[in-house]
Amino acid sequence: MKRILGIGSRINHPEHGKGVVTNVSPTQYWVTFIDNGLETIDVDTDFEVIESADDDVDTVSFYEVENSLREILKKWSDVSEVVPLADKYKGGTMILQPKDVSLSNKEIPINTFFHKIVMLRDRLRVMEQKINSSKTMDDQDKVDLQQYITRCYGSLTTFNVLFKSSAQHFKGDSSKK
Repeated sequence: MKRILGIGSRINHPEHGKGVVTNVSPTQYWVTFIDNGLETIDVDTDFEVIESADDDVDTVSFYEVENSLREILKKWSDVSEVVPLADKYKGGTMILQPKDVSLSNKEIPINTFFHKIVMLRDRLRVMEQKINSSKTMDDQDKVDLQQYITRCYGSLTTFNVLFKSSAQHFKGDSSKK
């Protein structure tokens, strides 16, 4: 494996000329060249090393670590992501009116109801992940439970109207038998 150069290393590239390494990833160098400005070049590119900086190189950027952590937390925790309510329903009220006029209506702020729908969706996702990662269930049991969860999502598609972004919608089984 070729040694990774540290930030501050000086190189002479056959195409771009002389430059200084200003950032490093596991696969690329960001090099500021005297004549060509900033370029990215692959780590395994042929070039002459004029002076090697011996600093320890963090080959994973903060952005990559932050993204990975965000994805892990989203996947394995039951912390809800921020899901926006459709603008037309913000501040609105949902009224449940019984058929019997002697009974009173129940009013629920749509924001509260929407939050409960999002929490339900997140908990279904966590359940899916726990089923899929289970070491004690056989594959057929996993498939059977996954199908029930998919049907639950399908039953909840009525509430998609509340979501601001269609990417957040519930999606059930779309195959018709």
